[in-house]
Parts: sequence; structure tokens; C-alpha cells
Amino acid sequence: MHPTAMQNCSRFFDTYSEPFKNRPGVKVVEIGSRNFNGSLREVAPAQFEYIGLDFATGDGVDIVLDSPYSLPFEDGSVDMVVTSSCLEHSEMFWLVFLEVMRILKPDGLFYLNAPSNGDFHRYPVDCWRFYPDSGKALISWAKWNKIDAELLETYTSNQYMDQWNDCVAVFLRDKRFVDTHKARIVDTFQDFRNGQKLGVEELLNPSDRPEDRMRLALIEGIASGRAKV
Repeated sequence: MHPTAMQNCSRFFDTYSEPFKNRPGVKVVEIGSRNFNGSLREVAPAQFEYIGLDFATGDGVDIVLDSPYSLPFEDGSVDMVVTSSCLEHSEMFWLVFLEVMRILKPDGLFYLNAPSNGDFHRYPVDCWRFYPDSGKALISWAKWNKIDAELLETYTSNQYMDQWNDCVAVFLRDKRFVDTHKARIVDTFQDFRNGQKLGVEELLNPSDRPEDRMRLALIEGIASGRAKV
């Protein structure tokens, strides 16, 4: 798992765990939990029950799924669902989203991290990249399915020691519980682009060019003598 995947999920738990800390039996489910050079389980609060789902056995996998579109939990039984570097490999990630909404409690949260750039990498397929408005699109899909979810925030993190720009989005299962979760990740750091948070209309750290293009422009400028390091 690349460095920003771990950093971003650590920020999620640091920001959003407080309302859950005094509750008994808090359940966290990870979709795509097999340990590849690090696991999100490592940054989750130790007192939370953590259940890892994947499609093959391996380190960090508690339940092997028969279908990516059917999660083995009762309706409204899970407090948090997290996934990182996984949904780009789902042929129909919007169906996964509906399953997540089904199993979350009304005040439950879904943390989604998926790449907005990067190499073609099959596990076993590589279908999608996520952009600043992807979270809003999933909320539109939720409403189409009569689910009154809310996008609390989204952003694209800058690269760190790797090629990946992670698109992060945090969803609340039922918007009636928005006052339960007042803290936001984007208020805790600045190394991101095109952030959005509930109640703020303008983009935070707006940029119409991805980081890869900006780096390429700098390299071209140095090569041509127009820019200096």
C-alpha cells in the first residue's frame, strides 16, 4: 500500500472516530483488506472491531467474498466501511456503493479512497479513476435509489514518495445525522487539491491541472531553460 493511502486513512480515523469511541461494539468493515505492504487495520482505533473482506485468502482477510456486490452483513449493522485502492478494480463500483449504504447504520460513515491517476494495474482488472466530483455523482446515485446519504467532504491528496494522487471521499449514510460528525479532514492539512466540504460552495485549493501535468510542465521548463530549480 502506498504512503498516502495509509496517511489518508489515518487522517480519517483521527478525524471521525470521536463520536464512536464511547460506544460498545463499534464495527469497522474494510473492503479489499489483503495486506500489500501495509494495512488500513494498522491505523484503526484498537478498541473497534475490524473485519477485513477480500476476494482471496491472505494476511488481513477475515472473510472471503463470494460476490463483490453482496456483503455478508445485516442491514444497518456496521458503523464504518473503509476501502482504499480497491474500487478502481470493481467493474460496477456503484453497486458496491449501494451495498455499503445498506449495511451502514444511519449515522455510519463510508471512507472511500481511489486513485485519480497512475499506472494501469490489474487486480484482476483496472477500470476506473476518480475525480473531484465523483463523490457528488455517488450522492446523486444514492438519491436515485431513494437513499438520503450525504457527502461530508472530498479531496485529491498530493503525491508523496509515489506516483499516486488519491481521491478521498467521506459519506454519511443518513443526512439527518450530519451534526454527529462535525470535524473534517480538509481542516487538518493542506497537501490536497480541489477539496470540497459540506456547507462550503467554493473549491478548497482549486486546480484545473493534475499534479502530473504540473510536474511535466516544470521538467519541460527546466529542459528548455525557461525555468530554474
